[in-house]
Amino acid sequence: MLLKRLTEACGGPGQEDEVRNLIRGEVKDLVDQVTTDALGNLITVKNGTKAGPKVMIAAHMDEVALMIMSIEKSGLLKFNPIGGIDPRVLVAKTVVVGKNRVPGVIGSKPIHLQRPEERKKPLAIEELYIDIGASKKDEAERMVNIGDLAYFTTEFAAIGPDKFKGKALDDRVGCAMLIDILKDTYQFPLYGAFTVQEEVGLRGAGTAAYQVQPDLALVLEGTTASDVPETPKHQHATSVGKGPCLTVMDSSVIPDPRLVAKLMQLAQQHNIPVQYRRSTSGGTDAGKIQQSRAGVPVAVIALPCRYIHSPAAIASQTDYDHAVKLVKVFLRSLEEEGGF
Repeated sequence: MLLKRLTEACGGPGQEDEVRNLIRGEVKDLVDQVTTDALGNLITVKNGTKAGPKVMIAAHMDEVALMIMSIEKSGLLKFNPIGGIDPRVLVAKTVVVGKNRVPGVIGSKPIHLQRPEERKKPLAIEELYIDIGASKKDEAERMVNIGDLAYFTTEFAAIGPDKFKGKALDDRVGCAMLIDILKDTYQFPLYGAFTVQEEVGLRGAGTAAYQVQPDLALVLEGTTASDVPETPKHQHATSVGKGPCLTVMDSSVIPDPRLVAKLMQLAQQHNIPVQYRRSTSGGTDAGKIQQSRAGVPVAVIALPCRYIHSPAAIASQTDYDHAVKLVKVFLRSLEEEGGF
């Protein structure tokens, strides 16, 4: 299954090679051209010479990870998060480190050795380490290197009647959607941009848009769902199972209102359930794409994911299918109407 292979692949910011190679194998026969730029973005082209609006659809390949910053005399590894990770989800999680997937466990001082005041607050990153079973520094150095990334070991699986769980749903769900969309044929220039380093500042998207020079762009994302206990309904950013969501504002972008309205109109016309993303925090590649060159109209279609940026997130297969359908319906409308 494509989503299983994508989520279980390892690719943190700046080290997306494994994910990029997997995606290249999936799309090379679906498009006319595949290139990789100096930053590592994978850019595909369908119908590059045809008339019509030049459309770019973007999804980022990178996931949050942990970078090894030092190797202690004891053989334990100290690390920093790459991307937004809550330290409270890390203790006792299993990881793999580096390209050789060296197994490890995230450890801390045992609770029975903690002072009473220490037990009352979450452990800070500085108090955590990765244990790869090494007894001393030179032994660990033969197994891993400074700058290696550590990844959660979560296996993708169906859960319940309609949902799936896995690591890196942000944004391997977007990558999978984009691959599904590229399987269809279109009558205008369509560029797929699988971008890098989104989790550390939307870095790849800006260079991708600068190269492509699109007339408009869609960003496919996995986004925060907050439909969990103790969260009042009015504070639910999105809810799993209620359809893909459209962004009207976040910390990086105010999407083009015309595009958002068109997507909502098409969703209603084709009986596709959608919701608005009601949180304004966080950002997406849309922020950098919008500001490229003389400016690009952008919109964001996102899949609600519970427990995002953690070892395991949960999303809905029906939401996923509806997101793909909405993008395809939108692209067909561009063919029929010549624009939005």
